[in-house]
Parts: sequence; C-alpha cells; structure tokens
Amino acid sequence: MEIGNLQLAIRQIEFARSYSTSLLDGLAEEDWFRQPSEGITHIAWQVGHLAMAEYGLCLFRIRGRRPEDLDLMPGKFRKQFSKASQPVPEPVQNPTPAELRAVLDRVHQQVLSELAGGSEPQLTEAIDEPYAVTPTKLGALFFCSHHEMLHAGQIGLLRRLLGKPPVR
Repeated sequence: MEIGNLQLAIRQIEFARSYSTSLLDGLAEEDWFRQPSEGITHIAWQVGHLAMAEYGLCLFRIRGRRPEDLDLMPGKFRKQFSKASQPVPEPVQNPTPAELRAVLDRVHQQVLSELAGGSEPQLTEAIDEPYAVTPTKLGALFFCSHHEMLHAGQIGLLRRLLGKPPVR
C-alpha cells in the first residue's frame, strides 16, 4: 500500500512525538530542571523547544500565524524556548512540567488536526530553511520529525546523566 508524502510526514511526526513522550514518562518533576555539571540544557527547555518548533514548522510555516495561536502557545513561551534562547535552570522562572506537557500536547493535537485536512498541492510551495528532503512546506513537515528526534536524543542523554535507565 503506497501512502502519500503528507501521510508519510504525519506518520514521522507522530512517531517522533511518541518516542519523545516515552522519554518523559515517569520523570520526577525535579528532574525536569536539573542540568549536568556543564549546565548546557535541561529537560524542561527541550520540551518547551519541541512545542515551539512543532508550532513553527507545522502551523506557522504552513498557514501563517492566527490570533487563536496565542491559546496554543503565548508569545512569551515561544520566545523563552526559541532556537537562540538559553535554558534557565530555576523552576520558578519556567512553566511547570505539567504546563510544558500541556503546551506540547495542545500544539501536537492542533498540528494533527490541521494536517488531516491538508492537501499535497498546498505543500509544494517553496520555503526558506530549515527543511528536510525538499525546500517546500512539505519539507518543513519532514524536518519537524527529524528535529524532534535530535532533541529526543538530548532528552535521552539527560535521562542517562540523571541516572535513569534507557527507554526500551
């Protein structure tokens, strides 16, 4: 059975999210903000960044910003977890793990809902980087899953540095 490119991109996005959330399941709230001694990142920043990136790649780049997007993710959240942002280790200066998961889940559900009604011809429109496979809106969707797997690897490494077993 052959599937179209849009369906393939959706499946990759779903797989990457499933893997990422498997890495988050069972983590104690205090583990979300612990940083290795080098202090480069923490799980909370990784999760916030994944939510921001999925919004940017799968909603904003495909159909532009909409007023209701602020209900998905406030502008302050986007800025706090953007590509050039720095993780802040103090929990009080971050959304809680529950709030981060809620935004992650809300954005993901909106992406799946909107992509389900999408059409492949719309996705042939050209875009600038970042993208994967092709320099089109479809390429942004493919990049979303690649990007998420990269950050899932960072979450996995942070888990191991926190003494957690690998996810099977």
